[in-house]
Amino acid sequence: MAPLGLLSRGELAEIVEIKGQQGCSPGSARNQLCHIEDLGLRVGKMVEMLNNEGHGPVLLKVDESRIAIARGMAMKIMVVIKY
Repeated sequence: MAPLGLLSRGELAEIVEIKGQQGCSPGSARNQLCHIEDLGLRVGKMVEMLNNEGHGPVLLKVDESRIAIARGMAMKIMVVIKY
């Protein structure tokens, strides 16, 4: 298990945990986590790393969508690398 933010370009992984996720209710940290879930990043989802260069956001493919998330949030999403 590793943070999503450490994947290399082209790696596929399954989301197994989102650290700090305790349900969606008012509060700054929880709102960010709810937004991540709204983007389709949920436990059990497969993701592909499209771009993880530099210090800015990471670019992912989830289902048929491409999304960018902050590197700090990517480090809270734990994944198991599939291939």
